[in-house]
Amino acid sequence: MAQVSATIGFEKASQPPQASRVRRPQLLTILSLVIALLLSVPVLTVAWNVFQPSSDTMAHLASTVLPDYLLNTLVLIAIVGSGVMLLGVSTAWLVTMYRFPGHRLLQWALILPLAMPAYVIAYAYTDFLQFTGPVQSLLRDLFGWQTPRDYWFPQIRSVEGAGVMLMLVLYPYVYLLSRAAFLQQSVCALEVGRTLGCNSWRTLLRVGIPLARPAIVAGTVLALMETLADYGTVQYFGVQTFTTGIYRAWFSLYDHTTAAQLSAMLLGIVLVLLLLERWNRGRQRYHHTSSRYRQLARKELRGRRRWLATLACALPVFLGFLLPSTVLLLMALDAGFDIPRFLPQAMNTFILGASTAVLAVALAVLVAYGARLQPGRLTTFASRLSSLGYAVPGSVIGVGVLIPFAWLDNSLDSWLRDTFGVSSGLLLTGGIAAMVFAYLVRFLAVSLQAVEAGLSKVRGSMDDAARTLGRGPSGTLVAVHAPLLWSSLLTAGLLVFVDVMKELPATLIMRPFNFDTLAVQAHNYAADERLAAAATPALMIVLVGLIPVLLLSRAIAQARPGENGKCG
Repeated sequence: MAQVSATIGFEKASQPPQASRVRRPQLLTILSLVIALLLSVPVLTVAWNVFQPSSDTMAHLASTVLPDYLLNTLVLIAIVGSGVMLLGVSTAWLVTMYRFPGHRLLQWALILPLAMPAYVIAYAYTDFLQFTGPVQSLLRDLFGWQTPRDYWFPQIRSVEGAGVMLMLVLYPYVYLLSRAAFLQQSVCALEVGRTLGCNSWRTLLRVGIPLARPAIVAGTVLALMETLADYGTVQYFGVQTFTTGIYRAWFSLYDHTTAAQLSAMLLGIVLVLLLLERWNRGRQRYHHTSSRYRQLARKELRGRRRWLATLACALPVFLGFLLPSTVLLLMALDAGFDIPRFLPQAMNTFILGASTAVLAVALAVLVAYGARLQPGRLTTFASRLSSLGYAVPGSVIGVGVLIPFAWLDNSLDSWLRDTFGVSSGLLLTGGIAAMVFAYLVRFLAVSLQAVEAGLSKVRGSMDDAARTLGRGPSGTLVAVHAPLLWSSLLTAGLLVFVDVMKELPATLIMRPFNFDTLAVQAHNYAADERLAAAATPALMIVLVGLIPVLLLSRAIAQARPGENGKCG
């Protein structure tokens, strides 16, 4: 930031004061604020509806199903939160600190479940564990059982089953951030723990986890936000949560105010989670007193422990990716694996994903570059406000977008009818414009984070050099930053594209009539209990989702700085 300020000051002193060159950073600041305020409209709309008079529908829900919404949501949070921390932290510590058979393969394979949407894994496990599925059929053949009354089998379609499904695909959030934190920990701190008599697991509990606490909590919070945003899994399992209530209030009861108020309650739970984490952390800081690092001395496990470590790391990969992928592939092959049948939905998905990705990258560049040129409270506020949507469930954003956009559509149509006698129709909500806007609200934070990370690696001296050669802010962005940021921009666009492709709640709420995506098509078939037909679009989603997962795996492997440094 200091280099940027020095750059601007140098330009003013050495070159004639040109109005355009002075105003451009200010213009970027204004654009950043406008972008942030527009993207905050859905959240503000939902918050505004809290103060609207409650309808009879809301009173009825409060006396009947609202307690179930709250209880099931809290149970899901408890199951997923504890599960992702256990799986994510333990596997990250094992592959980072120890050597055992398959540890090199498993350190990237543990990320694979991130490519599997929760509702997709729910379809696979339902087919695998149902009464006519291979597991129960094998048990009946082995023990001679005839009917379900002859034996007990856990019910997959339950709030506990939904929690396990979400846990299996969301633990990579904790794994990724925990492993990055473990890779960057000082060897000195770990060795001090050992000199004080701590064995391997005590070192993890007393040194590793406390130092990695911000990363662990951040990954857990991300997983819990995805849990609160989930619709496909809980709806398919018949579990009543706030997301299913929002969808039912909007489409079955046609009560937009009640849907918005339920959205506000769900948003309140998200805010409570964030505030609890901030309060619990307090003023504590987690950093190293030395900037020098040396390579981690990974301990070679021997005997039975080496195979237990392999099993502990391989089991989440098998349950979260390999088994459901195999089940989906077998179901798709049984149904003919008719990819051409789903090409229209694939094209719709591609159009939505590509449009959102391009716009998200462009807006992220404007916001991040504005913060680089004009650092201050306004640009920081714009950046934070633009990222707010990622913490908001897709169903909440869908409701928050449809209410103002429908009002704009109706107002414009009424004005044109009264003034010119023509009808504009539904310009915003009748096409994909409102959907793309909702996706931007939801996923701009993903793009912004990647672009900001890329910009932070570009030295301020390069901006100085470009300015001395007569390049203005826009010229510097095009000639200097864009080539250096190309990989970051590509990664940002790819991540947004895949997130849009997997998004289900916002798509279900906002899609125009007769406009289906792969996610919607898979959901519709599964809702009709046609799991074999749902397997092909679900598998297509998983295959495309593997691309950013492999990119993340490559990036995390290079996370440790100063491999040849000395311990400080």
